[in-house]
Amino acid sequence: MRRVDIGGRAKKILHAVVSEYLATGEAVGSHTVTRRYGLDVSAATVRTVMGDLEEIGLLRHAHTSGGRLPTERGLRYYVDMLLRVRNLTAGEKDDIRERLAPASGDVPEVMQRTSRMLRELSHLTVVVQAPRPESDVVQHLEFVQLRDGQLLAVIAAASGQIQNKLVPIDFPLTPSELDRINNFLNGLVAGLTLDQIRAKLLEEIASERSVHDELMARALQLARAAVPIDLEPEVLVDGQSNLLAGKADLERAKVLLRTLEEKDLLVRLLERTLSAPGICVFIGAEANLADLTDVSVVAAPYVADGRPLGTIGVIGPARMNYSRVIPLVDFTAEMIGEALGKPQS
Repeated sequence: MRRVDIGGRAKKILHAVVSEYLATGEAVGSHTVTRRYGLDVSAATVRTVMGDLEEIGLLRHAHTSGGRLPTERGLRYYVDMLLRVRNLTAGEKDDIRERLAPASGDVPEVMQRTSRMLRELSHLTVVVQAPRPESDVVQHLEFVQLRDGQLLAVIAAASGQIQNKLVPIDFPLTPSELDRINNFLNGLVAGLTLDQIRAKLLEEIASERSVHDELMARALQLARAAVPIDLEPEVLVDGQSNLLAGKADLERAKVLLRTLEEKDLLVRLLERTLSAPGICVFIGAEANLADLTDVSVVAAPYVADGRPLGTIGVIGPARMNYSRVIPLVDFTAEMIGEALGKPQS
């Protein structure tokens, strides 16, 4: 979207209109702006500027009154250019740390505690994308003999997640050969992510070394069969009832609830956030959630050991308290990264 350039007076009036709208949900008139926001201009001047802002698509006329409401574009401009994000107080940060302190680094526990805490503090719907399997570091890979013709591959990740997969084989393996395979593979892949492991296996298979060692060649093929491909990260949604609170449009809320249950659009939105350098705010159609235009998403990636693992965010009305929600989501993402960065006991 092309960014419009407006003057200082127009910025102050737009800031006043949006702030008032976010606080009340009502259309904002010129007298309200002059009375509550200390602008040293007349109501007539404010009306003129509001008309100019309407012409360039930042405000729109309310049908039921002479006041104005911000458009999606106006909210975008406000968040990007005018919003004064307040920092969380030391007490608020301590409260968040205390709520998450019992979390040991176990992924399900961290996700549950975090979603509950953020739901209670924001009064919005919370979405948490668990660490993406592709970005998780593998600590251990082991094959276990089950019966003739079948092995169980056990992949243990640094986050504490464990994946099991049955791998069929059409050749005999002695216990000592299986030990050699496990030792070789662990030396090869331990400390790499699944993405890196796939690349490493292809590199080793193409090398001359595997051609001259039959057991090594078999080990590499077993590992390729064991490493999962295109795993969908788990997405936890909490606080859906908050979508139905207050003056929510029930029919539109139900559409959004169905979208959250299906999760496909939500996963794509969270993936967009994962590659971002920090907090992301999606307003209305930008969120691409069931073509709903009165919804906003504030999300941030969480990072451990320098690696983006997943995403956390909140979903609510476009008329949300961005000044409070943005630092709340940002600090919570930081705390998740710290919790997941702890060594597993």
